[in-house]
Amino acid sequence: MTARRDPAGALGPAFCRRPAEDVARGLLGAWLVSTIGGETAIGRIVECEAYLGPHDPASHAAERIGRTARNAAMFGPAGRAYVYRIYGLHWCLNVVTGTVDVPAAVLIRAIAPVEGMAVMRTRRSARPELPDSALGRGPGHAACALGITGALDGHALQRPPLLLARGQPVPDTDVDRGPRVGVTRAKDWPLRFWVRAHPAVSRR
Repeated sequence: MTARRDPAGALGPAFCRRPAEDVARGLLGAWLVSTIGGETAIGRIVECEAYLGPHDPASHAAERIGRTARNAAMFGPAGRAYVYRIYGLHWCLNVVTGTVDVPAAVLIRAIAPVEGMAVMRTRRSARPELPDSALGRGPGHAACALGITGALDGHALQRPPLLLARGQPVPDTDVDRGPRVGVTRAKDWPLRFWVRAHPAVSRR
């Protein structure tokens, strides 16, 4: 369990209106504050991946794909949520970055629970022996624990029911960087960032 501290306020569009790689690093330590369904659940971002735009072959909006109904939120504006479903089962949350019409985003791969563990456990149908640190481990689990669904695709992350807030910054000495997970294209690009040795991180 992470000690509760009040976030310093919403991370506005200006924070996200930067290259995805920079935003991904900056999001480590930030908080996602969910009041979805009237239940408060807060997670600290400890792992994320950058998807750079149409020149990134692993992106959902790569040049070979273009703009579709599924990826439309990636085209901006910055600071919005891009929510998609994988395997027909799990929702995943991305933070849209950069400039309008240049599709780029940061995938939230893992959160560390800060508040609302009981809510997260219910949403995850978690076994009693599952540690709190595992409730938001992995992008599908993170979205599930916070109650995120496709209804929030395009949502502005500066307001409820899902708020991106300044949390506890992570110093460079505690950050690791490496290839993204589960991609077949550009799989060696070092665009995944995570808090070193944190138990909530999905991959070491």
